[in-house]
Amino acid sequence: MSRTMKAIVYTAAGGPEVLTLVERPLPEPGDGQVRVRVHVSGVNPTDWKSRTAGLAPGISAQVPGQDGAGVIDAVGSGVDRGRIGERVWLWEAAGLRADGTAQEYTVVPQQQAVALPTAASFDLGAALGIPALTAHRALTVADRGPERLAPGALAGRTVLVAGGAGAVGNAAIQLARWAGATVLTTVSSPAKAALARAAGAHQVVDYRAEDAATAIRALAPGGVDIIVEVSAEQNAVLDHAVAAPNAVIACYAANGRAEVHYPVRESMDANLRWQGILVYTMPVEAKAHAVAAVSAALADGALRVGEAAGLPLHRFPLEKTGDAHAAVENAAVGKVLVDVAPGS
Repeated sequence: MSRTMKAIVYTAAGGPEVLTLVERPLPEPGDGQVRVRVHVSGVNPTDWKSRTAGLAPGISAQVPGQDGAGVIDAVGSGVDRGRIGERVWLWEAAGLRADGTAQEYTVVPQQQAVALPTAASFDLGAALGIPALTAHRALTVADRGPERLAPGALAGRTVLVAGGAGAVGNAAIQLARWAGATVLTTVSSPAKAALARAAGAHQVVDYRAEDAATAIRALAPGGVDIIVEVSAEQNAVLDHAVAAPNAVIACYAANGRAEVHYPVRESMDANLRWQGILVYTMPVEAKAHAVAAVSAALADGALRVGEAAGLPLHRFPLEKTGDAHAAVENAAVGKVLVDVAPGS
């Protein structure tokens, strides 16, 4: 085996042009770590946002990519050697670390390399991570729980997913359906409506074609229990209009320094709650529940990718990772993937 590998790095803040293809030494796993030969890397908005913000303290060269999928090829001390050859999906590979998944091999703590079922493709594995863990957190912050999704865990609940054609929205629809919820979603076009239906949404509302509040209230007269919100500043009025008593509005994205203004008295009367969601800072226990639930959903075949699953794939080779970042920044509809090991 060559002792070097190809990797994408950036050494300063900037646009996609700062991403450079380099040769780097092959990393060795330390205590409690595994080395993964990356087949596919997933790209998320936080990848380009982190790149434009610059390097974290103490890091001189950053390999982007929180999510990915591949095969464990080496393990450090304290790790079962039986894991060598195991297909895995990765989460937060670049979390507070210099080495993400946009490289041929990456080393992560063993718990961040999770078994990927044989029936699940590397594409699916690379599309999990940040979107699926975020979606799970949003679906489990209601006062009445559950802490961990499972079949039937959301039975009797109505979930509204704002932006059902996005990566987090797609994961939220699929996980909520798996957990037994009635799932509504809002979209901005007939094409996105088709994707949301393919993901499994029971009802889809095109907010540009009809009054969303009226349509949602007709579909859910008692209101919705959980709102998975992608654009709080745009949808706050709508969310309050359709929320059931004791509902939670779980917001996982922000447009810059966006602010939300909402009716305080009405929120008090209905005991509504706004819940911020950021996967990187969520409680350790909540993250463990999310990883376990996503693995269970995978095993049940409840998570899918591709246009037939409402999540079109956009592929780029490793050397074009800058173009992949630009596609995400320009709001590509679907999931952007980087083929790190082509043809594998």
